[in-house]
Amino acid sequence: MTIHGERSYDERFVHFVVLFNVDLDYFECHEVMEELWLEEGRNLLYQGLLQAAVGLHHWRNDNFSGAVKLFNQALQKLEHYPDAEKGLDLRQLRSDVARSLMLLDNGNGNGNGETARPAFVPFEVVVLDDQLRLLAEALAEIPLEDRLHVEE
Repeated sequence: MTIHGERSYDERFVHFVVLFNVDLDYFECHEVMEELWLEEGRNLLYQGLLQAAVGLHHWRNDNFSGAVKLFNQALQKLEHYPDAEKGLDLRQLRSDVARSLMLLDNGNGNGNGETARPAFVPFEVVVLDDQLRLLAEALAEIPLEDRLHVEE
């Protein structure tokens, strides 16, 4: 379903923003965005957003190599887009992903031959578009179990 106003946003895109920023449910972000990504012809922006979410999911679950891999892939996709796209601040997102990579890289060793465990540091996708922000705020008010469910 597409939500119309000054701009059109697929409901799954809005749900992705809420899952990412409010619920911090990066696995569900992947599920929601993957469906949209496949339906929209494997859009690189959607893939980059999906990979940033999966990178956070891996990091939170102490899969540091998986996080690094996904964050690097996300940056490769997102670098092709302007600083603002689809109502999101991609400049800030690229910066946050790069900072996460730096934190993960700095945690690879502590000089004693041991691997340090870098603390999980989540970030948000910054919403620039007022309409998208309002849609996300409204969706966030709905209990998680009553929100959009990806059809299987």
